[in-house]
Amino acid sequence: MKLIKYIFVVVLALSGLAASATETAMKKILFVVTSHSELGNTGKQTGFYFSEVSHPYYVLSRDYEIDIVSPKGGAAPFEGLDNSDAISMNLYNNQTFRNKIANTLTPAQVNPDDYCAIYYAGGHGVMWDFADNTALADICAKIYEKGGVVAAVCHGPAGLVNVTLSNGQKLIAGKHLVSFTNREEDINGTSSVVPYMLENALLDAGCTFEQQKPWSDFTVEDQRLITGQNPMSALTLGYRVAAALSAIK
Repeated sequence: MKLIKYIFVVVLALSGLAASATETAMKKILFVVTSHSELGNTGKQTGFYFSEVSHPYYVLSRDYEIDIVSPKGGAAPFEGLDNSDAISMNLYNNQTFRNKIANTLTPAQVNPDDYCAIYYAGGHGVMWDFADNTALADICAKIYEKGGVVAAVCHGPAGLVNVTLSNGQKLIAGKHLVSFTNREEDINGTSSVVPYMLENALLDAGCTFEQQKPWSDFTVEDQRLITGQNPMSALTLGYRVAAALSAIK
């Protein structure tokens, strides 16, 4: 009887350790940034847009460990660092964060089971290396199908265009979302530079596309999919991701 009781206690303890390990894993969020640094044939540099990483990172790093992955891994290029943006500058001067940006993970180094959410940051670079990356799309699908949150801002939803779930359906099919709009691309003077128009590609994938006037702080949430229209939406999106994760704990 004592042996049976001992075995029962051990099983309970091991179960507790397993639950603890799961909870630890679920406290991680995966940020996805571009590896691409050339803005078409313009001779200009691009990359991820800095505040689209720094603002959600500022919100989410309070309660979650954040890993950063890019299509190629290693140093990730960026654009749009604003010296007047205190959140961005504080993070830019944070050595731990700088090390993460200088040493991003490759998709092969990522275990989707470790993450409760995946977030695609924008910046024009993503238009060249997000949509056709099957490894990142597979990671995203697995995180979503195990009950995680998927988020993206500005051009970041390019990473969602070809995410296909195990039932053969596109993740964004039938869902409401927003991204950098055709009108914003026109105003920005980059419609003839990007390889495709993101709004059109998302619509072709079957979503219901929403938008507000250019440069609005506008976010949309639908079935654990949270998207933002442009850089002005990044901070709000961070708070919405935090709230969504709290709601499904």
